[in-house]
Amino acid sequence: MTLFPLNPALAATFPPPVMEARRWLDGVVFSPERPLINVSQAAPVDPPPEPLRRAIAEAALTNPAAHLYGPVLGLDDLRLELAHQWSEAYGGTIHRRQVAITQGCNQAFCAVMATLAGPGDEVLLPTPWYFNHKMWLDMSSVKAVPLATGPDLLPDPEHAAALITPRTRAIVLVTPNNPGGVEYPATLVRAFYELAQARGLALILDETYRDFDARSGAPHDLFADPDWDERLIHLYSFSKAYRLTGHRVGAIVASESRLAEVEKFLDTVAICPNQLGQIAALWGMRNLRQWVAGERAEILARRKAMTEGLATLPGWRTLGCGAYFAYVEHPSPQPSPEFAQRLVKEAGVLLLPGTMFMPSDDPAGQRQLRIAFANVDAAGIAQLMERLAQATP
Repeated sequence: MTLFPLNPALAATFPPPVMEARRWLDGVVFSPERPLINVSQAAPVDPPPEPLRRAIAEAALTNPAAHLYGPVLGLDDLRLELAHQWSEAYGGTIHRRQVAITQGCNQAFCAVMATLAGPGDEVLLPTPWYFNHKMWLDMSSVKAVPLATGPDLLPDPEHAAALITPRTRAIVLVTPNNPGGVEYPATLVRAFYELAQARGLALILDETYRDFDARSGAPHDLFADPDWDERLIHLYSFSKAYRLTGHRVGAIVASESRLAEVEKFLDTVAICPNQLGQIAALWGMRNLRQWVAGERAEILARRKAMTEGLATLPGWRTLGCGAYFAYVEHPSPQPSPEFAQRLVKEAGVLLLPGTMFMPSDDPAGQRQLRIAFANVDAAGIAQLMERLAQATP
């Protein structure tokens, strides 16, 4: 059969890891007494709190504009609210015109990268990396340069400096990290910012999980620099804090000139962000600060339970634990992809192997796993530990 030609870069991009892992469930039956523990995806499974759902319903019923195209860069009120809250939280100055709203944070990353890099250019990604970042670079024919991290999963600015070439366009940091769970110290973030300044690069700082950072106060001081927008591009997602995953609402904070280029991308692929999602995000920012604080406290309690539970498993080693994730080394003699698939059948646990977050030639991924624990309560975490202990020597 003759097939239409495929874009070679897209064809060479690996399949979506979460979807691949879900296929491991095909044909496997889980009993009511031993249901599946799904710790594969970093997304809330519960709906938004009822007051927020009512705000969405009210907008859908009474606001005709909620069903129409809106501004390409997002609703002015939401842009202004984010600028105000970020200025307050980070001790800097951010204007509405330096904020764009997107269809989720993944789209924010893609839009920003479209303004920065083209085929043959290079972008530094610390490993283990967030796989969707790597996928977009691959399908865009942009080279992802692995920036290996140490046993603490923290990237080294000096190592990064040695990897920069004339083709390098940006450095990407995710903190709190996906998949590693580690929170980058403010001094480390500042060091990468200064490296980007010195070498004429963009620093992309993805803080999707900022609402669940264990530290109090601002996690960095980059917005206090009056010229922050010359180098810094900040990404955020409303999906986690307000449980709006299906509504697809994210944000970019960058220079006006950068967002003028971003607007071209967004207008072409989506025309405008989801209107009801933006209305929900704005309502959440204005009304749910205490509720989000409670969500953070619960995630931190689960983080503590994960750290303590993993410490009881012989042969397991926790590399990082924070936000939604624990990133671990396992003791099984099997490589992590095989071990992860065996856990589905023998332990009723679905998680992701480290090979999904590492270069194919890096053997470390064969020993690593990511556990997305945000949707597992204390009792579920205890049960998870029991199953992992039973499945390993």
